[in-house]
Amino acid sequence: MHSPKQLAQGLWTNIRNGKLTTTFTVLGALSVGVLVGSVFTGRVNGMEKQKVDSADARPLTIPSPVTLSNGFSQIVKQVGPAVVNINTESLPKTGNSHHARRGQNNGGGGDDDQQNDMQDFFNHFFGGGGDGGGGMDSGPRRALGSGFIVDPRGYIITNNHVVENADHIYVKLSNDPDNLDQGRPATVIGTDKDTDIAVIKIDSKEPLPSVKLGNSEGTQVGDWVLAIGTPFGQRNTVSAGIISAKNRSIDEGANSNGTAANQFQRFIQTDAAINPGNSGGPLVDMAGQVIGMNTAIYTQSMGSEGIGFAMPSNTIINVYNMLIGPEHKVTRGSIGISFQAAQSSAVGRMYGFANGGVLVSTVTPNGPAQKAGIQPGDVIESVDGQSIKDGDDLVAIVSVRQPGSTVKLGYLRGGKRDTVQVSIADRSKLFSDSGNGSDDDSTQGDADASQTKIGISVQELPAAQASKLKLSGGVIITTVRPGSFADEAGLSRGLIITEINRKPVTDLSSFRAIAAGLKSGDDVVFVVRNPQLQGGGSTYLGGTLP
Repeated sequence: MHSPKQLAQGLWTNIRNGKLTTTFTVLGALSVGVLVGSVFTGRVNGMEKQKVDSADARPLTIPSPVTLSNGFSQIVKQVGPAVVNINTESLPKTGNSHHARRGQNNGGGGDDDQQNDMQDFFNHFFGGGGDGGGGMDSGPRRALGSGFIVDPRGYIITNNHVVENADHIYVKLSNDPDNLDQGRPATVIGTDKDTDIAVIKIDSKEPLPSVKLGNSEGTQVGDWVLAIGTPFGQRNTVSAGIISAKNRSIDEGANSNGTAANQFQRFIQTDAAINPGNSGGPLVDMAGQVIGMNTAIYTQSMGSEGIGFAMPSNTIINVYNMLIGPEHKVTRGSIGISFQAAQSSAVGRMYGFANGGVLVSTVTPNGPAQKAGIQPGDVIESVDGQSIKDGDDLVAIVSVRQPGSTVKLGYLRGGKRDTVQVSIADRSKLFSDSGNGSDDDSTQGDADASQTKIGISVQELPAAQASKLKLSGGVIITTVRPGSFADEAGLSRGLIITEINRKPVTDLSSFRAIAAGLKSGDDVVFVVRNPQLQGGGSTYLGGTLP
């Protein structure tokens, strides 16, 4: 290691020999650069304080409007004037404290249900207005929705739930001033709960702008569409998207007769932004034609999540034409049967209709089907020679037939096929509500809890209850083990088992005998009765035993 004295001597030697000339040259250049930079920096700072001459700058001008090529704006100009804002007022009613959901027979609802159904999977586009108060007794309740004019004389189509139970209905046109108090008073012409469609009317001295309805069958998944309405009270709001799917259904359970509560509703699905207040507004295609009416959304936040549902225009047209008729009501045909909307594939395999058909659950007493000889357990396979794959097909074909006409049903019974001529009746009269009898809740001790392979405990059906339900016997489910085969198949406490795999269950002995013969991999189908359902009727539940 060198000492400081030795280093100093070495440095002096290098200087004498000229070896550090380059080093000092670089250091000198850096020093000059620092000084020059400081001078220029000072000059810049000084210049910033001086007034800058911008006489040579050219002012900007607003250019002439340019029409873009997407076509959306032209469609909005064409359709927008016919889209209206609907606001309703419901006065306090004593004892009216419950809020019903869309499609249920007990009524209620309107767009003010928002406060009590915040977590519903499927919600209407509730008005978002409300009075901010508590229940119905706290004061008038107000709600908002949308609609569209289809006749220059003032006829407007909207959702039934927008105007249902409203004491006052007001309509604002697109060109009405915002400071207009409530709007023009409207009158209900007719409503149809089954499709959630309503027709209202306002008076006008001058012809009103109207929309043109298109054919919804011509729409395709991927087509551009526009949704126009009044989300959150913001009038004349437009959103764009595509058709995501067609023929969508919303499972809302069964009504008091055990049939699907919304069996006449098949929707166009769209990802166009739809929010509370859009309900009743039009869904428009790129030809400027209304191909649907915004009716429901799939949401957990009460806002748009990209899944909206619109009632197809073809359904709207058919319902509208009946509602503006002399009777102002919708007439649908029926043959007087009920069926289970969704069934396990095991049911189809067990009853021989795996490739399509409708398994009859109940037959209306003295109805057309019963008079023609149709029985519970029959499988309807065709109508007038046209094959049907499920209950939706059957309803679509039969409901449009006029009461008094006839259809030829092809059906399967006990493995044998046959045909029969059946009359068409008025559905509303055929399924009119009857009295709701109460069931005997008397119970006996638990009979047998050893059926571990199925996962249920049962007890024998009391003779008095069997007689009341017009059953020859059966067993009542008392417990269902969570996660068991029975639980997965949909069995629940209180249901009455009357058959297993087409073998009658009349008592505990027959139940145990059938259950003992079941093995892993078998298709198992239970025929059950729910004593709580008005009018009775069997339900078919099943699956493959693990």
